[in-house]
Amino acid sequence: MRNIVIIGEAWGAEEQKEQAPFIGASGYLLTKMLGEAGIRRSNCHLTNVFNLRPHMNRVTSLCGGKNDGIEGYPALATGKWVHYKYTNELDRLREELCKINPNLVICLGNTAMWAMLGRTAISKLRGATTLSTHTVTGFKVLPTYHPAAVLRQWDLRPIVVADFVKAERESAFADLRRPKREIWIEPTLKDMEDFYERFIATSDLVSIDIETTGTNITCIGFAPNASVGIVVPFYDPRRKTRSYWPSQDHERRAWEFVKRVLEGGTKKLFQNGLYDIAFLWRSMRLRVANAEHDTMLLHHALQPESLKGLGFLGSVYTDEGAWKQMRDVRTIKRDD
Repeated sequence: MRNIVIIGEAWGAEEQKEQAPFIGASGYLLTKMLGEAGIRRSNCHLTNVFNLRPHMNRVTSLCGGKNDGIEGYPALATGKWVHYKYTNELDRLREELCKINPNLVICLGNTAMWAMLGRTAISKLRGATTLSTHTVTGFKVLPTYHPAAVLRQWDLRPIVVADFVKAERESAFADLRRPKREIWIEPTLKDMEDFYERFIATSDLVSIDIETTGTNITCIGFAPNASVGIVVPFYDPRRKTRSYWPSQDHERRAWEFVKRVLEGGTKKLFQNGLYDIAFLWRSMRLRVANAEHDTMLLHHALQPESLKGLGFLGSVYTDEGAWKQMRDVRTIKRDD
């Protein structure tokens, strides 16, 4: 039984000759990276979105204008929609997937992700599992960079290997399994006190993260363990005052809660803590006691050449979805 299907883009010269995917240099590199992650290529089913060789090896040669595009699919590139005459290729891919019924589909590159998720921003979605929404729905999908991209940009290689390590783990089951977390949002002052007594007061370590706009802190989160956290909001665009709290006294007491946590004896964990700690002091004159760890610096010690943003670290070290892409950003019109 093959629990993993790997989808590439289209045939190259060698693939066209052999009528099979991943035969040339990209295929050799793919085999090496899979092996480093503990995956045997022979245990995977390999295929492409297009079992043909595009003109000049450019998949955009299969595209036309929006009116000629396959219905329900977005542009593959700016102003480029895959021509409807290639719908049969997606039909063939659908039949392959349904026949094999894998636990996991690895999408290599933008074209494969376009076919399965209707998205093309590979750098924003790689490393996170989600369910397919296009071509065939309901399959667990993990996007990562195509080996051809790695050959052009070698520093992508450890990222792909890390994604394959996750793929090996995810291939053991077909469903999405997210960590179970309890997040307290929109708390009252009493909620904050209850949270402190139940969780923070007895914790050895508290993770802290702030969100900012301009010179202001919009909210601050505390997590005393991996299963529970609280978000203390200060900015609320729904209110005319732009403050989450109904009165200045309530807001003052909320900041007193924040100060008690920050200055308490419990060890603190940050992501890019040098920024957060300095911002807390500049904005609110709040000091942080016992700052013990910084996930960005810890990751840098392990992988000094790697990306260090929280979204990237989450994609490598956690089983969360691509939460950075879940935000609903709105423009707020200020009152005259």
